[in-house]
Amino acid sequence: MNGVLNIYKPSCMTSFDVVRRVKKICKIKRVGHTGTLDPLATGVLPICIGNSTKIVDYIMNENKIYVAKLKLGIVTDTYDREGKIIEENLVNIDESSIKECIKSFEGEIDQVPPMYSALKVNGKRLYELARQGIEVEREKRRINIYSIDILSIDIPFVTFKVECSKGTYIRSLCYDIGKMLGVGGTMWSLERTKTGAFTAENSINIEDLDEENVQNYIIPMDKALFKYDAVNMDKRYEILLLNGATLTNKYATQGIKENTILRVYIENKFIGLGKKNAEGFKIVKLLV
Repeated sequence: MNGVLNIYKPSCMTSFDVVRRVKKICKIKRVGHTGTLDPLATGVLPICIGNSTKIVDYIMNENKIYVAKLKLGIVTDTYDREGKIIEENLVNIDESSIKECIKSFEGEIDQVPPMYSALKVNGKRLYELARQGIEVEREKRRINIYSIDILSIDIPFVTFKVECSKGTYIRSLCYDIGKMLGVGGTMWSLERTKTGAFTAENSINIEDLDEENVQNYIIPMDKALFKYDAVNMDKRYEILLLNGATLTNKYATQGIKENTILRVYIENKFIGLGKKNAEGFKIVKLLV
């Protein structure tokens, strides 16, 4: 069994809980998720099965869209509502100031990951250190906030939609917004509505997935990678490509753009992802 499941994760379930359930339903060990969602969060969590675990990175690298609710005036140690409150302030800010502050985060910014995250420092995950009461310095990471649309303001709550790059922590974004406003802020709820081509509208709730219907929701690997253009190669080049050789025949590679990842087919059978460079064309990710 190979392919991708566009799973909708409910709240109070970890991403690894979802993986375990898919393993049980599909009766397969090779299962991986494409970007952790906090237990509090809900939303899209594509799950790769079998050989599709080889394309996890390609899906994870896609942009994400979230709908977040921020509560101003409160700061917790986890940056979300499940944490311990460490600061409380009155919120006496007008809506225009809130809007101006939030919109200022659009573009490329440097973000400090939260202590309660799965990132590793010296071999230990940050959340493990945080649970021991240890806080360590975290390096800032360059991320991109492509857009922030404010959906509603009902002080102290602000709901907004954000499209962002891989590696963005919405909890940190909420914390930083609250800090800039001088009152503190905590992420109150979060829904991931889109990651790459996978949307909430086309997902299946993990609670509704079972052995009887799972086949109806498995997306073939090449369909999951449809953002990449396709190239259909002649059968005579199959052995070369499958063995990782570089195809230097100019006739076979004419019209193919250099340094562009493509879905590669041999007589309409999908074999993997390939790319052409100055030396020729070769498979960069074999998927058969």
